[in-house]
Amino acid sequence: MPDQPLPDQPAKLELRVKAMAWEADGVLSVTLAAPGGGELPPWTPGAHIDADFAPGLSRQYSLCGDPADRRHWRIAVLREPAGRGGSEFVHTRLRPGDTVAANGPRNRFALETAGEYLFIAGGIGITPLLPMLAAASAAGAAWRLLYGGRQRESMAFLDVIAAYRGQAEILPQDESGLLPVEEAVAATGPGAVVYCCGPAPLLAAAEESCARYRRALHLERFTAKPSGSRDTADGAFEVVCKRSGITVPVSAGQSVLSALEDAGLPVSSSCQEGICGTCETAVLDGDIDHRDSVLSDDERAAGDTMFICVSRSRSPRLVLDL
Repeated sequence: MPDQPLPDQPAKLELRVKAMAWEADGVLSVTLAAPGGGELPPWTPGAHIDADFAPGLSRQYSLCGDPADRRHWRIAVLREPAGRGGSEFVHTRLRPGDTVAANGPRNRFALETAGEYLFIAGGIGITPLLPMLAAASAAGAAWRLLYGGRQRESMAFLDVIAAYRGQAEILPQDESGLLPVEEAVAATGPGAVVYCCGPAPLLAAAEESCARYRRALHLERFTAKPSGSRDTADGAFEVVCKRSGITVPVSAGQSVLSALEDAGLPVSSSCQEGICGTCETAVLDGDIDHRDSVLSDDERAAGDTMFICVSRSRSPRLVLDL
């Protein structure tokens, strides 16, 4: 069995927590640095890392600092007492000087080149958009931001957003109601690109409005998209790992990720819900039953990649580039 990371499964970086700061009620920013002060891997707006705060606490966080700063990565963590434990650990136990292991950066929410953008953020969904605002401004593109939250006190990075007067609208729900998503989409030009990150109802509103006005839309989700009806059952199949030279059976109801882990194959994962992109794996042959919330219809039709934490196989065999 393989005991070293495969070429597309890079070794984790050991980082040091350099600073932590309150950005809003319940939101802590965490600045990470290499222990020796060296340069970190480059990243682009929309990228995220997978941070391991403790055994079993690997979570995905968007990078929200400056991509030009190669010595620091900044993330922001919303405290969610009913979550899976990652945010609680950060808020109650993580402290400056502690060591954090991280994978990445990865980018499934990249900023494409456009002359006009509409950015829509709900709550902690502002984090991946912050570097995009700076990049759009530097490129001279026209852009507008709608930023909503329950209350102003819970909305992070208001000081940063305030610098974009005339382009950014801060609209707390208790002051302004729900974000005027359809009105904002309707006001964009035909070539505008919309980026939205936030809770599921906000994403649904963006999807509906962009479909109506035929605007290009990019989403980043906190939770998996409802799957609806499935055209295949959770039956058994086998996975051939081409580079590793092993074949792994996947039993009914078992994920590909779980089967590979049981076989001792080192694979990276984070959300295990098909939303973060960490476990994306190239597919060389087979008919994929896509169940993720990331791939576009065109990417699914291409049939050359899958998210092994949730997606399965319609065919008796899948051949993966692992």
